[in-house]
Amino acid sequence: MTTATADGQQASDGRTGHAADTHDLIRVQGARENNLNDVTIDIPKRRLSVFTGVSGSGKSSLVFDTIAAESQRMINETYSAFLQGFMPTLARPDVDVLEGLTTAIIVDQERMGANPRSTVGTATDVNAMLRIVFSRLGRPHIGSPQAFSFNVASISGAGAVTIERGGTTVKERRSFTITGGMCPRCEGMGSVTDIDLTQLYDETKSLNGGALTIPGYSMEGWYGRIFGGCGFFDADTPIRDFTERELQDLLYKEPTKIKVDGINITYEGLVPKIQKSMLAKDRESMQPHIRAFVDRAVTFTTCPECDGTRLSEAARSSTIDGVSIADACRMQISDLAVWVRGLHEPSVAPLLKALGETLDSFVEIGLGYLSLDRPSGTLSGGESQRTKMIRHLGSSLTDITYVFDEPTIGLHPHDIQRMNDLLLRLRDKGNTVLVVEHKPEMIAIADHVVDLGPGAGTAGGTVCFEGTVEGLRASGTLTGRHLDDRAALKDGLRSPKGVLEVRGATAHNVQDVDVDIPLGVLCVVTGVAGSGKSSLIHGSVSGRDGVVAVDQTAIKGSRRSNPATYTGMLEPIRKAFAKANGVKPALFSANSEGACPTCNGAGVIFTDLAMMAGVATTCEVCGGKRFMAEVLEYTLGGKNISEVLSMPVSEAVQFFAAGDAKVPAALAVLRRLADVGLGYVSLGQPLTTLSGGERQRLKLATHMGEKGGILVLDEPTAGLHLADVENLLGLLDRLVDAGKSVIVIEHHQAVMAHADWLVDVGPGAGHDGGKIVFAGTPAELVASRATLTGRHLAAYVGA
Repeated sequence: MTTATADGQQASDGRTGHAADTHDLIRVQGARENNLNDVTIDIPKRRLSVFTGVSGSGKSSLVFDTIAAESQRMINETYSAFLQGFMPTLARPDVDVLEGLTTAIIVDQERMGANPRSTVGTATDVNAMLRIVFSRLGRPHIGSPQAFSFNVASISGAGAVTIERGGTTVKERRSFTITGGMCPRCEGMGSVTDIDLTQLYDETKSLNGGALTIPGYSMEGWYGRIFGGCGFFDADTPIRDFTERELQDLLYKEPTKIKVDGINITYEGLVPKIQKSMLAKDRESMQPHIRAFVDRAVTFTTCPECDGTRLSEAARSSTIDGVSIADACRMQISDLAVWVRGLHEPSVAPLLKALGETLDSFVEIGLGYLSLDRPSGTLSGGESQRTKMIRHLGSSLTDITYVFDEPTIGLHPHDIQRMNDLLLRLRDKGNTVLVVEHKPEMIAIADHVVDLGPGAGTAGGTVCFEGTVEGLRASGTLTGRHLDDRAALKDGLRSPKGVLEVRGATAHNVQDVDVDIPLGVLCVVTGVAGSGKSSLIHGSVSGRDGVVAVDQTAIKGSRRSNPATYTGMLEPIRKAFAKANGVKPALFSANSEGACPTCNGAGVIFTDLAMMAGVATTCEVCGGKRFMAEVLEYTLGGKNISEVLSMPVSEAVQFFAAGDAKVPAALAVLRRLADVGLGYVSLGQPLTTLSGGERQRLKLATHMGEKGGILVLDEPTAGLHLADVENLLGLLDRLVDAGKSVIVIEHHQAVMAHADWLVDVGPGAGHDGGKIVFAGTPAELVASRATLTGRHLAAYVGA
């Protein structure tokens, strides 16, 4: 049986083209989520379908926000109302018809939990299996699996239990002991903190005089009432005049019940309170001002009692063939897999087999260089996505829809082939694989391609092509025209204006590296995933004076946060509105005085329907504009604040460049946003709706305005369409020509070819990497083909 594909070719019922039977299709009719323009499309099941298009064209809106979201919502509805009460409420996507859905498993780029207690081992359940192995085979025997868990403390106590004795129910007090593996000194964190007290307060001032310098600790609010009414010290006395006891109570007093203004509260010293409220969080999840305070006030040192293993002495004392669980978790996973295969014990044979297979999956997916004790919050977006794949590779489930968001991010060209093989294996087990992707190497293996566009934002949201890869090449779409693009080596190279010396670098797997990074040029640092590129640059360059680093850490923000608030441009815009109309700037904030009182500036009213999914409806008072009606009467250049926030960046550049609406401070930020390819994003678009690549480019645009002669970029091509890479290269050139030294950590061969200088780290990953295997010009690397990168780059440029 054959069917006609969208490009007019005939396709068999095999691995290309549309599936022949209507039961073998996911049917989408009238999809309007975000910028989708009433999209109707049939997607073949049990095939590998790749969705392409420029950033912002609607790929994620179709795949994640429509198909995957509805699948998850319908699955949730199969649970009882009681269970649904504990699950996140999911609204139905804006689509007329969705047919043929199967269970969707989303494997996205979202960073794994930022909980500092989460590691690669705990996040993948490998630690759980390893704990059982040690509880059975470890000698001396110290207890159950929880005795090897750094998240379980050892405690002793007593409590009442109800028992039946002689037909009578009685209560008895019994003692109990819980044996956990947590290090008592660091409480399972692996590090201890030392707080610089001079960063907490100004000892020349009193508390009422503004002595405290801790973010959020203002004497004008609740803290002022607590410190003024606790009775442990005088809030009007300079801290340097406190007695030893008073200073101890201010800084270290244990939780104590007190009464202030007739209210029962718990008073606690500043140091333990900071440790609980700030230091218990992962650094990357902190607000910027909190992170800055922690960076200057707190030093983290390896716990001297457990040597950073997080485990108690008892847990470390139990070994298998001389290897403790701490030793096992510190091993590179590829080495740990070999060690596990060397264990032969019939009583736990099934467990050892499952553990070995899971560890082999790490190696197979290109993560063998990790260790189980690696904090999960330190994984890159690409590493997080591949780690999430681990639990699915050995699954016996079939007819599942797997949804991937740019799985090639963070992968060297050498590693992409392995990722391709894994996706094809998932397909061949009878699953539907949907992939949002830009890399031509992955597009090439697709059974079916859907190209969205033609542009981004309001100019996108349309299916421009669907069919085979060959059909895409001949289609004339933006993606089709650029599919076979290959960058050439640059003719003229810039000459360095000095060097940045790196000496004795040892972060993570970097092996005592000495290297000179040339300044005044475009320097690209490359190497296979896990080779030590990021460790070298972020560990030895990023923290220096004059260096501005734009890394892959996530942007924290609520649905009220948007590009205007994140970049700071809203402040001069509000002031311009206020000056033009003779009113306060706060009126032009939807989070402040100007907010619509009905929806509190959210623009929508959320109705909780208990066991059913809640409903968000546009606020009838403000019509979704978020502001009070009287605020919208004030204009700047003929536009009110809501109309300005609805503008895409490209339009806003023109608006703020001329006439009465000229705002130079906002215009400078807007031009940088346009430079990084975000011209289609509106000023008021919620950050929660931006893709990972869009968020990184938003950070880049923000940091481009900072002072500092050296700019470090970590994979700026993430999320960029083939056609946009050329624009990025132009931006990098402009930055260098303007006097910046630009250091780019990158795998994309077009960026490598465009570099003035290349530093290749390797030769492998983990302990097989961490060395400089090449430093020189791209032409020299291509000519020598001395490294894995050199061979791939030579093939790319056709040398």
